Amino acid sequence: MTLRDRGGLWDRYDLLEVATPEGFSRNPDLVHDFYNGRRMNCRAADPNSAHKALAQLERKHPGEVVIVTQNIDDLHERAGSRKVWHMHGEIRKALCARCGSRWPAPPEMNAGDPCPDCCEAATRPDVVWFGEIPYFMDEIQAALGRCQLFVSIGTSGEVFPAAGFAADAEMAGARTLHLNIEEPSSPHCFHEIRTGPA
Repeated sequence: MTLRDRGGLWDRYDLLEVATPEGFSRNPDLVHDFYNGRRMNCRAADPNSAHKALAQLERKHPGEVVIVTQNIDDLHERAGSRKVWHMHGEIRKALCARCGSRWPAPPEMNAGDPCPDCCEAATRPDVVWFGEIPYFMDEIQAALGRCQLFVSIGTSGEVFPAAGFAADAEMAGARTLHLNIEEPSSPHCFHEIRTGPA
């Protein structure tokens, strides 16, 4: 299920209530219920042929292959990819909002769950909410500066900072390719655009 497409999650949920630190402060039970559902969806999903193809590329390509994903699921890893940077966090991990500890999330999280390190009831999903800084930004910028081929797969390219990655890679001399069911929001950043399912 997508977030932004018609019928996606943001059509059914108020993102300010379930995907912001302020929403979590107001109603942690609602936020945990929302992400418990996403965690259940993640466990039930299987990697598709695109996930498997990227894992095969990583195994067979003699150079470096880095997967930067805005998705919070673990489908790339289950397909066999090893170098995956989850810039928006991971649904199957938990984070203590008090001490910063991280651990594997149980199938169901609750507002009163204590952190295994500091024992405070400040646990939350280890996902990046609106208004927070995505993970791995320094590593991503360094990789964009040295990549030879940048491929954007299955994204609208509308949300920053990821929306600027193609332009960053192109400015650094990389060839850029967009693969998605729709045209990108910034087509001028791509040398080639292919529409269709990944």
